[in-house]
Amino acid sequence: MQRIYLDYAASTPVDPEVLDAMLPYFGNSPARHESSGDSGRPARHARQRAGVAGWGNPGSLHSFGQESIAAVDKSRETIAKSIGADFREVIFTGSASEANNLALRGLTQTVRRQTQTDKDFSVNQREVGESPRPRIVVSAVEHESILETARDLERDGVEVVYIPVDRHGVVDLEKLKVALNERTILVSIMYANNEIGTVQPIAEISKIVRNFREQIANSKSQKTGHSPFAPGHLPLFHTDAAQAFQFLDCNVDGLGVDLMTLSAHKIYGPKGVGALYVRQQIANRKLQIAKNHLPFASSHLPLAPLTTGGGQEFGLRSGTENVPLIVGFAKAVELLFSNSHELENSRIAKLRDYFWTELKKIYPEAQTNVDYTQTGAEVGPRTSASSPRQSATLPSVLNVYFPDHLAEDLLTKFDLAGLAVSSGSACRSRAVESSYVIEALGYSGDGSTKLTTGDRAKRSVRFSFGRPTTNEEVNAALTILKGVLQNN
Repeated sequence: MQRIYLDYAASTPVDPEVLDAMLPYFGNSPARHESSGDSGRPARHARQRAGVAGWGNPGSLHSFGQESIAAVDKSRETIAKSIGADFREVIFTGSASEANNLALRGLTQTVRRQTQTDKDFSVNQREVGESPRPRIVVSAVEHESILETARDLERDGVEVVYIPVDRHGVVDLEKLKVALNERTILVSIMYANNEIGTVQPIAEISKIVRNFREQIANSKSQKTGHSPFAPGHLPLFHTDAAQAFQFLDCNVDGLGVDLMTLSAHKIYGPKGVGALYVRQQIANRKLQIAKNHLPFASSHLPLAPLTTGGGQEFGLRSGTENVPLIVGFAKAVELLFSNSHELENSRIAKLRDYFWTELKKIYPEAQTNVDYTQTGAEVGPRTSASSPRQSATLPSVLNVYFPDHLAEDLLTKFDLAGLAVSSGSACRSRAVESSYVIEALGYSGDGSTKLTTGDRAKRSVRFSFGRPTTNEEVNAALTILKGVLQNN
C-alpha cells in the first residue's frame, strides 16, 4: 500500500545532503577502522581517508576537539548569516521548545535577580511598598512550549496576558497595546501558526513594542527611579519562527525582533536541535541609528541560562554541543537558501489550492478554518482603526472543518488507508485533545447548526504540504479522502 505523508508542519524528512553532511561527525576511532577489516562499510573508510575526525568533544584542545568546534563555529556562522545576525547572537538548543523556554524563563529569571540585587530598584520598591511583578504578553494561539511555559510562570507569580485573535487567527493589536505597561518584560508572538498557517504582522508588532519601550525610557517614573525595571531595555520582543523559517523572510533587523526561535526538523534537518537568536547590545548609538536598530534592547539584560555547567553557548546553554545535529541544521539552512523561496512557495501553494478545490467537489460541506486567499503575502497594514486586517498564510497549511466527522475518527481511517495527516500540533496529538487554536478563532456555529467552537475544533483536520509532495501524491490523497468520506 502506498503511504502518503501530508503532515509536513509536524516534521520533515532529513534531506539526503543533510544526512551526508552529518555522518562524518558521528565517527569511530581510527584504530577500529584499521583493525576491523569491515569491507562492508565503505562510507566509513572513505571518511577515514578524508581525515574527518569531527567526533571529538568540542571543548577539547587536541585536533579532534578542534575539528568539532570548527564545525560548530562554521554552522553558527551559516545560520547567523541566513537571518542577518552576528555570530554570537545564535544560541544552539536541543529543540525549538527549549529555545522558547530559554526566552521566557531566562528573561524572567534575569529580571527577578536584578530587582532583588539592584540597590536603586530594591530601595524604590520598598518605598512604594510592593514587589515588582513581571508581566509577559503572549497570543492565545502560541505553540504549547510558549503557553505551557507562560502558565508555569504564572503559577510562580508572573502575570501573563493572553491576547485574543480574530477569525483569521491574527492578533488584536489594539488589545496588545493596552496590555503593555511598565512591568511588561516580554512580548512573545509567533511568526506563523503551526495549525492554521496564519502569518502575524511581526514587523508591525515590533514597532509597537519598540515605541512603548522608548516611551517608558522617557517616562517620569523611569526618571524618578520608581519603575521596577531598567529603562530603555524592556519589554523585549520574541517570535517563534519555527514554522515561518522555511517560507518567510526571517531577517532579524527587518522584523525588529530581540529574540527569535528556529527549528531544524521543520526545514528538512535533524530532530533534536534548535536555535535561539538573542540580540546583543550595539554600543555605538550612531551605528544604532544608521542601521535602524534604535531602540532595540541590549545585552544589559542577558538571559539567565536554564542549564548550567561548562558555560557552552556563550554561557546560555551548558552541555557538550551536539556537533552532528548542529552541522545538519546548518546544512539544511544552506540548502534552504540555495533555492528560490518564491518558486517553491508558489509550487506548494498551487498543490494546496488544487487539493482544496478537489476536496470541495468530494465533500461540499467542508470549510476552511481561515481564509487562505492571501497565501504567502505580506500582512497588510490596517487602513483604519475599524477596518479588518489583510490576513496572510503559509503556502503549506490547510486546516479543514468536516461538519459530520470527528477528527479522531478521520485520522484513524485516513491512516489505515495510507494517508498521514493530523488534527493539530503533534506535541499534544497523543492526548486526542481538540485544538485550542481553532477554539481561539471564536466560531459559534455555521448558521445551520448549533455546534460550539469546541465542536468545530474536534471536527477539524490539518493537511500540510512539503518539498517532497508531488501532484501524484495529492491525487492519491484525494482518492483516499473520497473513499473515506463518501463511504461513511
